[in-house]
Amino acid sequence: MAEPDELYTLRAQYWLANYTPCPRRGLARSASLGPMPPHLKSEREELMLRAQIGLGQYDRVVAEGGGRDKSPAMRALALHASYLSSAEAARPGVLDGLRALLSSPESASNTSLQLAACHVYLAANQLREALQCVHMGLTMEHLAMCVQIYIKIDRLDLAKDALNLLKQADEDRAGPADHRGSARSDDAAHIFATLSEQYGPSLMLLNCMAVANMVGGNYDAAETNLKEAISEFGGGGDADTLVNMVVCSQYLGKRGSDIDGYLNALKAMCASHPFVRGIVQVEGAFEREASKYLTA
Repeated sequence: MAEPDELYTLRAQYWLANYTPCPRRGLARSASLGPMPPHLKSEREELMLRAQIGLGQYDRVVAEGGGRDKSPAMRALALHASYLSSAEAARPGVLDGLRALLSSPESASNTSLQLAACHVYLAANQLREALQCVHMGLTMEHLAMCVQIYIKIDRLDLAKDALNLLKQADEDRAGPADHRGSARSDDAAHIFATLSEQYGPSLMLLNCMAVANMVGGNYDAAETNLKEAISEFGGGGDADTLVNMVVCSQYLGKRGSDIDGYLNALKAMCASHPFVRGIVQVEGAFEREASKYLTA
């Protein structure tokens, strides 16, 4: 059966976090062959930048998408890369630039700009602003982002409503299945495994499978998923993989020395991650209380 358009496979690879085939070669090169409508050409360029953000190639995204001659969506992607690569003190200025971009007349109808802005606000943990960017949208990615944000704010009822709209396009439904507990975790793990077989495994898919397996109490399988993520997909430098490995190791009853390596890597590479900040806060509170009982 023919694919809906020339970017069908490229989109699928991006959504499943198979970023490596995307930037400027492989699937992207094959997608560039032959005539293509202007709107697909623009989407292809945006997918290239988004894949580069996924690979941490922030400087390239800023250079390629940040010019005034670029589209608002490309400039928003450049701001996303700039936010992720900036020091904490510089990030409010990046958000100011994003707000200025969103205040332009064309932003109300520019779904690509709205989506890019949502990702920036999510990175800044500004969930209300992120939801405002996409809650009126009807594209697949807008609805998917709504599902994600509703889950983050523990509104599974609204997540289910957005999911029902996604079902109309025959989308897989593993994410909310994860959040419904162990009764649906096997379904979620099966969906992720099927996607992995069809499109190839990725760091994101392996983490999703690990979470589904942990929700279902299958910790050995979860550990296998995470070890593959670390050995084959660079998960040793990824915050989600390290956090999941810490949690999985605790459920498996492993010793503190077995977990310390993951925690130390988290603290060294992901100091601003909420999980790390929570650990540092608890450790600081423990040390303050312990000091009260030290003898002179």
